[in-house]
Amino acid sequence: MVSYGFAAVASLLAFALAACLSSWVRQQPPGGKEVNRIGGLIAQGARTFLRREYTLLGWFVLGASILIILFLPRPFWQGSIKDNLWLAAAYIAGAVFSGFAGYVGMAVATMANTRTAEAATKGKVPAFLTGFRGGAVMGMAVVGASLLGVTGVTFLTKDPTITLGFSLGASSLALFAKAGGGIFTKTADIAADLVGKVELDIPEDDPRNPAVIADNVGDNVGDVAGMGADLFDSHVASLSAALVLAASLDGGLGKNVAMVFAFAAAGLVASVVGVMAARLKENGDPTTALNNSTYTTTGLYVVLSAVITIIGGFNWLYWGATMVGLLVGTIIGISSNYFTNDRRKPVEQVARVSQSGPAFTIISGISYGLASVFPALVGIGVAALLSFSLTNGIVPETITDALFGIAMAAVGMLSIVGMVISNDAYGPIVDNARGLVEMANLGDRALDITDELDSAGNTVKAITKGFAIGAAGLTVISLLGAFMAEANDVLGAHAMALIKGFDVMNPRVFFGLLVGSAVPAVFSAMLMLGVNRNAERLVDEIHRQFKQIKGLKEGKADPEYDRCITIATEGALKELIPAGAMAIAVTFAVGFIGGIPAVGGFLAGNIVSGLLLALFMSNAGGLWDNAKKLVESGSFGGKGSAAHKAAVIGDTVGDPCKDTAGPSINTQITVVSLVASLAVGLFALFSLF
Repeated sequence: MVSYGFAAVASLLAFALAACLSSWVRQQPPGGKEVNRIGGLIAQGARTFLRREYTLLGWFVLGASILIILFLPRPFWQGSIKDNLWLAAAYIAGAVFSGFAGYVGMAVATMANTRTAEAATKGKVPAFLTGFRGGAVMGMAVVGASLLGVTGVTFLTKDPTITLGFSLGASSLALFAKAGGGIFTKTADIAADLVGKVELDIPEDDPRNPAVIADNVGDNVGDVAGMGADLFDSHVASLSAALVLAASLDGGLGKNVAMVFAFAAAGLVASVVGVMAARLKENGDPTTALNNSTYTTTGLYVVLSAVITIIGGFNWLYWGATMVGLLVGTIIGISSNYFTNDRRKPVEQVARVSQSGPAFTIISGISYGLASVFPALVGIGVAALLSFSLTNGIVPETITDALFGIAMAAVGMLSIVGMVISNDAYGPIVDNARGLVEMANLGDRALDITDELDSAGNTVKAITKGFAIGAAGLTVISLLGAFMAEANDVLGAHAMALIKGFDVMNPRVFFGLLVGSAVPAVFSAMLMLGVNRNAERLVDEIHRQFKQIKGLKEGKADPEYDRCITIATEGALKELIPAGAMAIAVTFAVGFIGGIPAVGGFLAGNIVSGLLLALFMSNAGGLWDNAKKLVESGSFGGKGSAAHKAAVIGDTVGDPCKDTAGPSINTQITVVSLVASLAVGLFALFSLF
């Protein structure tokens, strides 16, 4: 009971800080008439897109809820449907909480971007604080909502398995929200860059470009609302997997369940302190300031979790597993930083070879992107191995304790997610502010300041994506353990042989392994082709406007921004459902064909293939983006040079990789893992082999 209270208090503390920061941002000078006019267009476009997206997803959630009531965790004809009703309610709650957190973050971000642009006219420090505190509202809202939701579901139902329903609701909304937002933002970004920078040689955020407002809208619906939903999902999934395994060890709600809640609450408290401590000196480096806040949060969490272990009498080996996850998360962040930071060799090399043409830009970017996968995957593997070895044997004659150790490593990696999301949401806020500064002609000094802040945001964003994918890796490994625990509960109830593992020499397991490894590739292809189709339509619209609107090229007439926003919105909504539906449908098909062993192989293949592709695409995309920014800063010929045009093409290729497919894959892995755990009863009863 004490752990529930601690978690609830920590959540309320996060909401209180979010409210205070939102009020502080609102009180900052909003800027002049032109800044607010453009900012209003961005805010209106973001609200319109999210309203239409959430309406569509609301129908999806309703349909999925009906299917849960009828079939999960057991078919309605097999007796009481009480558990099904609880699961459906939790599913709806997870989707609602996730949508709420994303919408709040987007609303504050669109308010903060105009104020950050205005603050940049006064100096780097006020601009940094406005952008970061605007992003921190998102961080606090997301983690407060996720912890409060999981706590409430567990407290009300007394059954941690029901939290899998809450997690599935969050994951399914995140899957489609991230995919939809990613398709929207990259549609606008690619179209604006190809026509504006490559064809017409005009600046990135030139107001003559009809797609420029849609591009800024995309930053908010994709990088703020979409990424917030993604990390909300990862945090909830890690807690749910840990709670299911803890309850299996405890035989109900016991000490290990209490430890999960206590450690999660400690992470949120540490994030609150880290956000409040964020500072920047006038001559300071924004990237260093953001990283220092993260290190402060990390160090405080180590101390708080150790104190909680002493006070609660928890097992120190599980604390050790949690620290392994935290350490590896930091290492993955450093690795992503090396491959995407514009001050490091990979980015500099890609920018340099761009002088020889776009083919060299693409080849070098792909090469470094592939190389970047190795340290992260090794880190995830080492974290799983160490946490498993550390905790195996705590409870004799079972590996559930070791699987719980892996789950605690995932909890540890995501313990500081409040700070991670704050850093991530800072990126699109300062990116939008930079656009507003250019479009409203606020001066070269403000443009230089927002360029520096934007570069830091882009680097931190790449670190965040690597962190999120690494955390998803550990989370889905623990979800694989939760799937096995749920499968054995079902098999035991039907007097069937229990599963001790998944042998790849078993033809059913190997069948699932091959199918599972193919799903992330097909999923990515569907999303990127969606971006491609939508961007083609938008490029045609931009060409039409430049041809038909007299005086547009000369800046004597206004473009039809709304038309571009409408095209990007309608295309994204059309493309967001099929890829996610495909992944879920294939999961059921594998289960009904090969049964539980095939699903175990399917999940393993999906995890390994998905992590590799997600890391490659996120890091390669971030690298191409910062190589372009390095050239635009004046290196290797600067803006308008051959290197610049080649780097823009590289960035255009990388855009759907890093902002659409890459970060959506880790959500796809989580969704199919949760679906498998909840549908395991159906797979046990209805399979061909």
